[in-house]
Amino acid sequence: MAIFLFLLLVAVVLGVIGALAEGLFYLLIIGIVLVVADVAFIAVRSTRRSRRHPLR
Repeated sequence: MAIFLFLLLVAVVLGVIGALAEGLFYLLIIGIVLVVADVAFIAVRSTRRSRRHPLR
């Protein structure tokens, strides 16, 4: 969970810098890609956990 929050924070910071600074539009794109990758990581991780069956 800490990795998720850290990557989300980095994505927001890069997105803000990319949106505000002239000529650094690529940082906004990197921020968006990080958010998409972060959401995909959490989705895969949560589906993997829900499939596990308890041992008896």
